[in-house]
Amino acid sequence: MMSALKHQPKRASWLTEWFARIKILLSGELSHLLTVNRSKRPWHMPIIAAIAISFPVFVGAYFEALPSGIKASLGAMIILNTPLVGKLPYRLVTVMAWGFAMSLCFALGLMAQHIPALILPIFTLMAFGVVILGRYYRQPPPAGLFILMAGAIALFIPLPLEDIMPATGLVMLGSGFAIVLSLLYSLFLLATRPSTPTPTYSYEPDTIAESIIVAGFVSLALFVTLVLNLSNPYWAAISCFLIIQGIYLRTVWIKQIHRLLGTIVGVGLASWMLSWNLSIWGVALTVLIMMLFIENLVDRHYGLAVIFITPLTIFIAEYGSGLPFSEQAYQVVMRARLYDTAIGCLVGLAGGVVMHSTNLRVPLRRMENWLLARFS
Repeated sequence: MMSALKHQPKRASWLTEWFARIKILLSGELSHLLTVNRSKRPWHMPIIAAIAISFPVFVGAYFEALPSGIKASLGAMIILNTPLVGKLPYRLVTVMAWGFAMSLCFALGLMAQHIPALILPIFTLMAFGVVILGRYYRQPPPAGLFILMAGAIALFIPLPLEDIMPATGLVMLGSGFAIVLSLLYSLFLLATRPSTPTPTYSYEPDTIAESIIVAGFVSLALFVTLVLNLSNPYWAAISCFLIIQGIYLRTVWIKQIHRLLGTIVGVGLASWMLSWNLSIWGVALTVLIMMLFIENLVDRHYGLAVIFITPLTIFIAEYGSGLPFSEQAYQVVMRARLYDTAIGCLVGLAGGVVMHSTNLRVPLRRMENWLLARFS
């Protein structure tokens, strides 16, 4: 009896300490989820990006060819890859390289959709190339998000063979417009802000290894949705791509929560917006407003940005396809988006754990060193 009484205070003390640790942990995670950061970009960058991406949609609305305008707006998304450091040649070469990557990925996606066996290999190749390019140009992740998204959407937009060249041409036109706007904006920045040194290019260790991991898990997310026969399976791959590239494992976890919560709210917002039965001019104006919100929020709070990224990508994918879009159809799209995002987040979290695992890096690093020694 006395022995039991002696152990009671210890047990109570242990429980109190355990609850205190849980409280501190939850408080810390909640703080990370709710923190709104200060933007590091010029205040006019979101305005330039929104104009560049929405202008082709307005042109498409004017000519009553909204799907064509949306395809061109995909190409214009390379404006988001405009560097804010370095001299003018560096900035322009970077944007032009991403423009080439955008057109190439879109064209490859359109061609691969006609040979189903090539969909997964082509997508894996695109993902690997996008990650390598982002690492080489020292762009913060997810540098190639919209390039990979364009290629992924192209894999599943039903398009006849004879329309592949015109559709790719529209993406190239959008990229060309973004390059011109990027030139003008870069000249403005260089004239009004202190000059910064141009980053130097050099190979960083683990670039190939990390690119293989990212491409592998992004492709796994796409494979899972294909096996489950879900509609719009590319959303799972894009969600995975966004999450897996966190610098730290906690970053991956926080991004996953932001992505899930933001998508749930964003799906509701998209469903409400699609019920408006917008005119083509209404769609163009909505794209402009959503881009302004996204670019103002994306480096402040990712979860808030995802609320608007979700309806934007739905608008681009659905209105860009040119297919009739009924109320029943968009309800199906909403449910598919939630399922695909959940799968992408789970695969992305697993990929983040692997990315930060030292055990897997050893054989990948050996392979990387062998490749560098063999081909250098």
